[in-house]
Amino acid sequence: THWKHGGIVGVFGYGGGVIGRYCDQPQMFPGVAHFHTVRVAQPAGMYYTSDYLRQLCDLWEMRGSGLTNMHGATGDIVLLGTTTPQLEEIFFELTHNMNTDLGGSGSNLRTPAACLGNSRCEWACYDAQELCYPDDLIPGQADRRLPYSSSQSTVPNAAASSPSTCLIGL
Repeated sequence: THWKHGGIVGVFGYGGGVIGRYCDQPQMFPGVAHFHTVRVAQPAGMYYTSDYLRQLCDLWEMRGSGLTNMHGATGDIVLLGTTTPQLEEIFFELTHNMNTDLGGSGSNLRTPAACLGNSRCEWACYDAQELCYPDDLIPGQADRRLPYSSSQSTVPNAAASSPSTCLIGL
């Protein structure tokens, strides 16, 4: 493979959300010498408005490769391929103009993920989206160095890995 993963790249003071990727032969492949991946936290229940998706795609067309992966293994929206100078601009646009945040990676906050809960499941016993995204959960958690994970299911007797699960990692 011609990819080197990792490295010191990211958003100043944040500690996660960006996976550094570099080509080990930048002279042969200058277009992908830097091809960093940005993880974007999904909204609770993965409900999107068309306006939000349009803004996200426009941002990525301008600042990245335009390639996206909706909900990779982490549940995040995965934006594939950008360069180091674009990272701060992307972060500012996401957090200040789109009211969203980077997803989890590394040793910082892991991205909370909520099932559709009461909106689509007749067996849900509580509001999974509120549990997953309470107003006091996210602020101040992005700098944690020793995260832990816990799982809550909205359905009695459900398996922790079922689609009816809320995963919270701090």
